[in-house]
Amino acid sequence: METVSVEEGFRGRLSSLYYNILKPILANKRATVGLFILLGFILMATIGPILVPLDLTMRWSERFKPPSLEHPLGTDYAGRDIFQQIVHGSRDVLTIAFLAASFATAIAVTIGTLSGYLGGIVDYVLMGVTDIFLTIPQLPVMLMIAATIKVSDPVSFSAIIAIWMWAGLARAIRAEIISLRQKDFIEAAKVLDLGTGHIVFKELMPNILPYIVINFVTMMRVAITASVGIMFLGVAPLSATHWGVMLNMAMFAYGAIYVPNGIHYALAPLLFIVLLEYGAVNLAHGLDEVFNPRLRRYE
Repeated sequence: METVSVEEGFRGRLSSLYYNILKPILANKRATVGLFILLGFILMATIGPILVPLDLTMRWSERFKPPSLEHPLGTDYAGRDIFQQIVHGSRDVLTIAFLAASFATAIAVTIGTLSGYLGGIVDYVLMGVTDIFLTIPQLPVMLMIAATIKVSDPVSFSAIIAIWMWAGLARAIRAEIISLRQKDFIEAAKVLDLGTGHIVFKELMPNILPYIVINFVTMMRVAITASVGIMFLGVAPLSATHWGVMLNMAMFAYGAIYVPNGIHYALAPLLFIVLLEYGAVNLAHGLDEVFNPRLRRYE
């Protein structure tokens, strides 16, 4: 009997990962563009703060300097380098987006799977709760909770955002589970008495995993918008370098948009927010084209 070494097994898994996931993604232009944009921001958030030290010393004589070699994005109202703040703020933006999307996806997958697979009274109760969350206006409630609780860390702030993001995905997953539950391979698993855990994690989850991944990326984009919006309104200023706080300082506190030489202070974080969301949108739509046979464009 031939034995497969650990190294050969690892190579086999890498090869399978490349041909089944990475190659189709790279063959799709939208997915590739989105992937490289997000990878660029991930590198900015992880390695950037090490390469670009942050100096928040106020130098009023250098306030609102235009972009230059010394200051690639110019300086703010206190003469501090905007590019340094953008780089260090990216860590907070991505951390909150990732945590919020993770929390919301975990809630949605749990509730949607239980509701769709078990049905009956469980389905009725869980979908009733889901409908309540779907009908409540998200932004006003998030603003109220964030202002009331006075969040001071990214984890609790992400949890507040996630609470109002999961309901739509939970309903969609429930519909997918109900559809899969009628398939022959699920009926065969039940006849063989493979157990609920095997059916859910080995049979159902692999079939909806691509859908979950696509929605995870979409939820990250929504979380970015929500976090920036809340901080822009000054409700939860977690960090001075968060892009939402920078926008608040530029447009409300110091009126950079009314100062002819200060418009770059407001535009810099705005452009990076747009670019990050553009990357997330392209990756989500590209993944949809990759994993959905009806939309697939590559050979």
